This record gives sequence, structure tokens and C-alpha cells, in this order.
Amino acid sequence: MVFLNLAGVSTAFGDRDVLKNINLNITETSRIALAGANGSGKSTLLKTAAGLVKPDSGSVSSQKGSRISYLPQSGITYSGNTLYSEAEKAFSIFDPVLKRISELEKELSEMTEENSKTLDMVEEHHHLQEKLITSEYYEREREIFKILNGLGFKETDFTRQTDEFSGGWQMRIALARVLLEKPDILFLDEPTNYLDLEAREWLEDFIGKYPGGVVIVSHDRFFLDSTVNEIIELFNGALKKYKGNYSVYEKRRATELAELVKRYKQQEEEIAKTEYFIRKFRFNASKASLVQSRVKYLESIERIEIPESLKKIHFTFPAPPHSGREVLMIEGLSKSYNDFNVLNNVNLNIRKGEKVVFAGKNGAGKTTLLKIVSGHDSDFSGNLRLGTDVKRGYFSQDFEATLSDENNVVEEIESSSPTEMIPLLRNLLGAFLFRGDDITKKISVLSGGEKNRVALLKLLLKPVNLLILDEPTNHLDINSKDILLEALQSYSGTLLFVSHDRYFIENLATRVVEIADRGIQDYPGDYEYYLYRKEFDSLALAGNSSGKSSAEEKTVSAVKTDRDDAKRVKRERKKLEKRADELLHKIEKLEKEAISLEHDMSRRENYSDGKKIKMIKEKLDKNKEEQGELSHNWEEVETELAEIS
Repeated sequence: MVFLNLAGVSTAFGDRDVLKNINLNITETSRIALAGANGSGKSTLLKTAAGLVKPDSGSVSSQKGSRISYLPQSGITYSGNTLYSEAEKAFSIFDPVLKRISELEKELSEMTEENSKTLDMVEEHHHLQEKLITSEYYEREREIFKILNGLGFKETDFTRQTDEFSGGWQMRIALARVLLEKPDILFLDEPTNYLDLEAREWLEDFIGKYPGGVVIVSHDRFFLDSTVNEIIELFNGALKKYKGNYSVYEKRRATELAELVKRYKQQEEEIAKTEYFIRKFRFNASKASLVQSRVKYLESIERIEIPESLKKIHFTFPAPPHSGREVLMIEGLSKSYNDFNVLNNVNLNIRKGEKVVFAGKNGAGKTTLLKIVSGHDSDFSGNLRLGTDVKRGYFSQDFEATLSDENNVVEEIESSSPTEMIPLLRNLLGAFLFRGDDITKKISVLSGGEKNRVALLKLLLKPVNLLILDEPTNHLDINSKDILLEALQSYSGTLLFVSHDRYFIENLATRVVEIADRGIQDYPGDYEYYLYRKEFDSLALAGNSSGKSSAEEKTVSAVKTDRDDAKRVKRERKKLEKRADELLHKIEKLEKEAISLEHDMSRRENYSDGKKIKMIKEKLDKNKEEQGELSHNWEEVETELAEIS
């Protein structure tokens, strides 16, 4: 079995320990997600495991002959080749094999008699050819087409120069090359950042069938739920492992966090009492030894810290101004770039309170339509009318130009914040990944992603009744996405948005408008309904093309069966979720009882009485035993949930 082992790995940046005595074993069957707050060291751990960064101490070892590939978050650009030629470079790892085969063939052709050396050379030649066959080297053209198409490239792109592709598509090329290398262990740092929904779904399927080990850093919950079965959380430089997908991890971590917060508050109270005692008696000679012992006690305490990524902040929008029932009316809208027709005869009405997601492949015209609706593009034909008292707010990925370079982050946010929101700004900045000294950074020194987060938060603080958001979750971690999602769910205005985050869409959209070559398709329901209708239409189309008279009936029957299966799974999921909640409730009740029993044990009248303390200890032991059994049952239920999700 192929393996990669990290033993006692530690790395520090200045006086900050990023990785502390990390021990981790990765095999060819691993499906691991690295979790943790931004800046916790996930990318450093990936680079260290991939052999790109040397740790300060500890070792990284792998099985001889094993291959490891790494995809960074960003920063890769290609030039001087066609797309196809660049993708084909992934197979250059076999150049030494091809060279050796050529050498063997030349030597064998020059031999005049057979001997033991000849047999050894023939055997080596056969072994090398087998290596090429099993690696699909001879099917590389098919593999290149499959992976490039899966990641959203058209065949007409294959002959284009790589210089012509934008930054996001450059990273798709990088991902294609890594996947084509077919390494034994694959490290992917934010692989979905630049992928649309179709490409993400393709990648989920690819990873599901991948024969090697995979370690992923991603802020896409749905993607992680579909691809991994183990979460490794990095916090304060240390690792903690959780079996199951990301949703299972979140539930377990929430339970742990509740207990951690409880112990944190108890410790804070104890520290406050101790500090008060020290302040009160520090100049009292008769209490000097007691004061000194408490000072030593404070110095020896291992302070409890709550992971920043797990702190929950709730954010609500300023109340939007009133608007009419009809918010947006579009009639016969068309848009072209030179001879390229992006939007054709779009007719659409948006009503107050709707949360509409625009779906469709990259390049279909989603961003173009949002830009037109926002008023930032007036070069179109047709009619667009806003309803009574509609006030628009627009966010796009290039909206950082609205920021003032001279301001620091907190000044920029305060400049557009309603007065009543100012006391909440530091918490909100933390939710949008600006913590500590980050809030005093000048806008001019921020990265593109940081500027986008500032621009998004500025917009959200404005009281508007029509929010138009183009990829609002880019550059946010999962916790930040959840905070934004909760705020948008409770937003009473009208929302139009584009997103490639399926979890975000599924939990927010009340209506789906698809933009495709055939024009606008309106689906007046949530994303689940949209997928159901898409499947129905696809089956109906296939049935009609077959020419069978009963095709439509078969289509309806097939979709009905799928829907029945989905309902059955949904019922089973709800049943399991209810059981999991019941078990968690019992565990929490036992935890409270345990704390009460531990408190009883600390009381003088109990610990000085042998009979009483024995009785309390027996109750506590029984409590812990029941907790263990219930926790085991809860984990089994969560595993079942993960399997049917």
C-alpha cells in the first residue's frame, strides 16, 4: 500500500508555531479534508506533505517510487503552448521511461547472441512497457479530452494559446495537469475556486472514482460532503481527526464547542476571581505566600481557546426601504458583443421578496444580465423597468474599484455604515476574515480577495431593497459563508444572485432562472425543484427522440420513481436526524449531571465522608459509561446519515 508519513513535523513563522509536532499517515485510500480557520496553516501543511516546503523539525517520508502532485490555490500561469500541448506535458513524467525503452531496443537490436543479459534486458523492457500501459500513457489523447472537457474547456479551446486564458481558466489548466498526472497521492488546495457548478460536479465524480489518495482544502461544504470521509482540523498548530464527511464533522464539532465554551467561561470566571484576589492582597504582607501561589497558578494555567472558525456571529441587514410589489420588468432584452449574441429576447418579471438565482454554464450571460439589471451596463436593446421606490445594491468580483486606497479597512467600512451598525463592525469584520491588525491595513495593500470582502461588506451595510450579488461567496471560508447565508435568508428585500456554491444556492434560492443557448428558462421553485425539472425534461427529450409512442409515459414513470426514491431517502434522513438529536439531547443532559456530580465531589461535607464520596463516584462512573455508549450510538447514526446523504 502506498503511503506518506509525517512524523513530529513542526514549523514556525517568527514566534508563531504554525505546525506543532504533526503526525499524519496518508494512504492510497485516503479521502481527507483539512479544516481550520484562514491562516491556521492548512496550505503550509499541504506544501510540507508534498515536499515543497521543509519543516523546521520532524520528517516526511513516502514509499519508494510513489508519486505526489500538488495544486496550489492560485498564482499559476502558462504561456508559449497550446492548451492541448500544455495538458500533454503532464505525461512528461514518463520521458525517462521512454528514453530507457529506446536504449534497450537499440542495445537488443545490436546483440548477436542470446545470453542472461539479453533476458534481463527483455524483462526490463517488458516491465517498462507494462508501466506505460497501466498508466494509460498510450490513451493519453482520450484522457486529455476527457479531463479538459470535464473542467469546462471546449474542443475549440484545445488549439488556443494558453496566454489567451484568464486567471481562473489558467488555474483550470493547472488542475487538469495535476489530474492527468494520476499521482498516488493528490493534494488539492481550493480546487473548486474557479469552477462552475457543472465542472464541480464532474470533479466530485472524478475524485469518487480516483484510485489514489486525496487530501483537499476547500470552503465548499457540498463538495466536501461528496468527496471525503475524514476531516482533519488544524487548530493552534495541532491536528484532530474526525471520521465522516464535513456535515458530520460540523455536528460533532458543535457539540464539542458547546462543552469548550462552557469550560472556557468557567476558566474565565476562575481567572477573574484569582486576579481579583491578587490585586486585593498584593500589598498585604500576611497574604504574600497566598498571593504568590495564585500568581504561579495563573502562570501554569493552560488557557482554553475557542477556534476563530467556529465562533458564530449573527448578522442582520439594515431594514430595506419599502418598494412596490413589482420590482423588475424586462421585455425583449438582447445584448451582443460585436457579432457574439450573449442574451437574446429575455423576458422576465421579478416580484418583491423573491430570492432568484441565475443558473447556466460559464459564458452563458449570467454576469452580463446582472450588470445590466444593476445599471452598470446600458448598452443593450429592449426594455428594463424598475418598480416603485426600488433601490439597487450591486456586488461583483471587480467592484473593488469603489474602495478608497487611502482608508484602512475599518475606516472604509465605517464610511458607509449606518450609525446603529457601527458597534457591530469589528465582529462583522472578523466574520469576513479581518481579525486583529488586519482591520488597520490600508486598502491599497490588500489582495484582490481581501478587497472583494471589504466591498461586499460595505454593500451589505447599505439599506437597499434590491440586492444584486455576483459570486458573493468567493474568498469566504465556510463559517463566513454561513453568516452571509443566514443574513440573506432573513433579508426581507429582493435578491438576485449568481453563485457556484451548491449548498449556498440550495439553502437560499426560491426561484431559478436558467440562461442557456435556447434562451431563458424559468423554474418557479427551489434548486431541488429545478434539478428535478431538468431531469424530467432531459428524459422527456430522450424519449421523444426515440420515436416511441409511450416515451412520455416512461419518462414520467422514471422521474416519478426517482422522486419516490428521493422522498424515501428524505424520510429516512429525517428519521435519522431526529434520532441523532435525541441522542445529543441525552448526552448533553448527562454532561450537565456529570458537572453537578463533580461539583458535589468538591464540597467539603462530601469529600470528607467516605460513604458519600463513594456513592457520588459510582454515579459519576455510571454517568460516564452511559455517555460513552450514547456517543457511540450517535456516531453510528451520523455514519448512516453520511452514507445516505
